[in-house]
Amino acid sequence: MLMYPEINPIALQIGPLAVHWYGLTYLVGFILFVILGRQRLKHPPYDRLTAQGIWNKRDVEDLLFIGVICIIVGGRLGYVLFYKPGYYFANPLEIVMINKGGMAFHGALIGSIVAMIWFCVTRKRPFWQVADFVAPCVPLGFAAGRIGNFINGELWGRFAPPDLPWGMVFPQSGSMLARHPSQIYQFLLEGVLLFILVWMYARKEHAQGRVAAVFLMGYGALRFIAEFFREPDDFLGLLSLGMSMGQWLCIPMIAAGAIIWVWAGKRTAAAH
Repeated sequence: MLMYPEINPIALQIGPLAVHWYGLTYLVGFILFVILGRQRLKHPPYDRLTAQGIWNKRDVEDLLFIGVICIIVGGRLGYVLFYKPGYYFANPLEIVMINKGGMAFHGALIGSIVAMIWFCVTRKRPFWQVADFVAPCVPLGFAAGRIGNFINGELWGRFAPPDLPWGMVFPQSGSMLARHPSQIYQFLLEGVLLFILVWMYARKEHAQGRVAAVFLMGYGALRFIAEFFREPDDFLGLLSLGMSMGQWLCIPMIAAGAIIWVWAGKRTAAAH
């Protein structure tokens, strides 16, 4: 088994100013979104829409700008409402203390939907056209975030078999027994693998809404699997049917993706 390498969470410190690795991983995710978004403009139907002047590179930057704001707000509120509502309702001033941790992906997803709706309204674009554009550009950002979790030594996994070659001891967990390095599992599943699947699918034109549907089903399924190896939050533990909060939140994602997939196909068939 391996020992967690104690990594200083601060990448650079100049006087009182500290730059954390976790913040840098978010920055990497945002940069990747811009790079991938510009490549996405070369995929159908966006190549045609770009040639017609409907889409352009500035749109990618604007999507990122509003997306960052809504994702941070949504991620924080999602954590407050889904995971620790009682605590934060009793301590409302701590809701804004993001430096103390606590972000939820499913809240960030809601925030990203709000950002896309704003973009659609202000730019007069169809919602599913925007959603299909964004979906393939975000999984590598998830991957970067999971690296940040690993550097911080947080969100460690459940206990692993003693003979698991990559089992890792996280002393900060309060135990010296080997655990699954679930941050790396999530990096590979929700980040790298999801990116490959959605990006390859999105390179060809499909019924509007189906790329977003693949993203929802893919993330939901891969996160559901990863949760079997991730230690549940100690203040929640496992919920009904032995599933974690993360798994319960993934079920409506998968269902929504499946419904959108079927609906998108029927709508396109009816249009023809």
